[in-house]
Amino acid sequence: MMKVLIVDDDEALVGLIKEMIDRMDSYRVKTAVNGEEGYEAFLQFKPDIILTDIQMPVKNGLEMVRDIRKHDPGIKTIYMSGNMSRFRTRLEEEKTKYKASLLDKPFSCSRLTGLFHEYQKEKGGDKR
Repeated sequence: MMKVLIVDDDEALVGLIKEMIDRMDSYRVKTAVNGEEGYEAFLQFKPDIILTDIQMPVKNGLEMVRDIRKHDPGIKTIYMSGNMSRFRTRLEEEKTKYKASLLDKPFSCSRLTGLFHEYQKEKGGDKR
């Protein structure tokens, strides 16, 4: 069972994504509305994948993941945003160093599920 943490301040979007993932087999989902709550949820839930917005109140997604990587440098991260250009340099570093994925909002369900399936294949080969 793969665990997914969704962090976004748009509660309607979070609800839609959670509903979509809940329909997929072998996933458990937890949600948070900002980076601070997301960090706390990470510590308790220990997800395999973090799907996070970048621009949020309290702590943005990049700050949250920076703090999470202190505990789990290899955490699979999918960043989503309607304005990636503002954070392009940091996101390129994330892609290069941590193989993070980027989703421009709006994105298709198939694009998101494709990323989950790719990660599941990678994880299958991982004998942690």
